[in-house]
Amino acid sequence: MAIARPGAPVVAAADAIGREQVKSVVRVAAGNFLEMYDFMIYGYYAAAIGRAFFPKSSESASLMLSFGTFGAGFLMRPLGALTLGAYIDRHGRRSGLILTLGLMSIGTLSIALAPPYAAIGLLAPLIVVGGRLIQGLSAGVELGGVSVYLAEIATPGRKGFYVSWQSASQQLAVVFAALVGVVLHRLVSGVRMDAWGWRIPLLIGCAIVPVLFVIRRSLAETDAFARRAHHPAIGEIVRSVAANWRIVLSGSMMVVLTTVAFYTITAYTPTFGRAALHLDEGDVLIVTLCGGVSNFVWLPLSGALSDRIGRRPLLIGFSLVMLLTAYPALAWLSRDVSFTHLLIVELWLSFLYGGYNGAMIVHLTEIMPGHVRASGFSLAYSLATALFGGFTPLVATYLIAVTHNTAMPGVWLSCAALVSLVAVMAPVGHER
Repeated sequence: MAIARPGAPVVAAADAIGREQVKSVVRVAAGNFLEMYDFMIYGYYAAAIGRAFFPKSSESASLMLSFGTFGAGFLMRPLGALTLGAYIDRHGRRSGLILTLGLMSIGTLSIALAPPYAAIGLLAPLIVVGGRLIQGLSAGVELGGVSVYLAEIATPGRKGFYVSWQSASQQLAVVFAALVGVVLHRLVSGVRMDAWGWRIPLLIGCAIVPVLFVIRRSLAETDAFARRAHHPAIGEIVRSVAANWRIVLSGSMMVVLTTVAFYTITAYTPTFGRAALHLDEGDVLIVTLCGGVSNFVWLPLSGALSDRIGRRPLLIGFSLVMLLTAYPALAWLSRDVSFTHLLIVELWLSFLYGGYNGAMIVHLTEIMPGHVRASGFSLAYSLATALFGGFTPLVATYLIAVTHNTAMPGVWLSCAALVSLVAVMAPVGHER
């Protein structure tokens, strides 16, 4: 005869809640994976996309136009943050996250299937720009919606750890995109890659959309949103965000380091390694893959550590170290270019990015007022990404072109670190 263990129902209930929390984290982060996968694929194949869709006056010109289009998508993020963020604060986290996934899918499909410039002329780049603008509109609130959802389902004392999985899921996309790139590099030649090979990874992204829709549709609304008695109208949300402009501005400055470091490590590294350092494409993609794995490790660790010691010590420490070491690290690499040295610099920057961002994302959810948390977070993040992060590949390419110094991306990183350090040292809102 079985003997009931005292407290067994309570333990079983706790285990069930824990399992359900893990499932919720996986469900909400799955759509975030697609957003970052699509952005990384565009960055990895910017040169081939530039040759396919833009006039070929020169290799440098087509690459700059391609990166300009990459950056143009980020200009739509503030608009997406306000409109779609207000939608999420009004209608709920779940319905908003389903909407953003649909928009991202439309943008990706339009780029994957667009005919080249040689076939339809000027209409080709217009289609690509349109696809990027739709992606940018969606991405303007995707990250904020996911971060707020995770913050609102987090168990007490573990909010930093929970929210860090938003960024961690993006690193899985970086790794997967790099793996796809490594395989394509082995199987598809340069000529075929320019002709049609770059479309394959975009079509792979389109193919997993139905699965992600099924996963995200199973999300439950957060209790924090469901308990709220008043769900403000969109106009009221926009006015409230404007009234809290100091918090939004401070939050945006904190995001500058995150977004510049992330796009330097991921979207720009493949082009930097090939065009500036003249390393083998396969080797550079392996470095990018290792960077994604490293990010994936450091982000949750930093989020968990911020739960124990607070957010600001990590934000101050990592931004200061990035400010002091980014250019020296790139200068060392430029003096002695090799696969090993690029990998070492990539992993160092990854450590600094992961340590900073693991604390910053959850901090940003905490300083935003609850009734405009999704829109306020998304606007702060999207402004920084639109003005700084999204144009990082373009800025880095330009700085190298005008100075003939391949270490110049380190100056851009140091400037970003300085902006974020100033914001962290002058806190607003609720601080931990």
